[in-house]
Amino acid sequence: MRPKVYIETTVVSYLTSRDSPVPLVAGRQQATREWWDTRRGEFDLVVSEIVVQEAAEGDAEAARKRLATLEGIPSLALSHEVLSLAEALVSGGLVPQQWIEDAFHIAIAAVNGIEFLVTWNCKHIANAKLRNEIERIIEDHGFACPVICTPEELMED
Repeated sequence: MRPKVYIETTVVSYLTSRDSPVPLVAGRQQATREWWDTRRGEFDLVVSEIVVQEAAEGDAEAARKRLATLEGIPSLALSHEVLSLAEALVSGGLVPQQWIEDAFHIAIAAVNGIEFLVTWNCKHIANAKLRNEIERIIEDHGFACPVICTPEELMED
């Protein structure tokens, strides 16, 4: 059985967006596209209804590309357990209330037993300074924390 990977919205955005002139963004786009083209087949991908909602926002053409990329990827729903865990991440000061969707991404992956959460959101999700506390809160709620990483970190080479 292949490991499961939760694809957070920033990954789909970097994958489908026009090439950026900003070197950091361009590098992330390239790493995302390389992972998508060469490694995603080694995993069972999942998203959530939050990812689908976020992907549908903004420029209509960009949203169409993001949504087309998500076609066929199973989508996980919110549950009472997810809402409770997300609220604990917010009340614990790890994710600001205004960015509660970021807490939902983490909670959905944890509650559903997903092994990896792949994201480029290094402020509220893949943040090394927050990682231990995120893990503690998730484990206190009876779940295992997914490995939270960027596509680049999930490459074998």
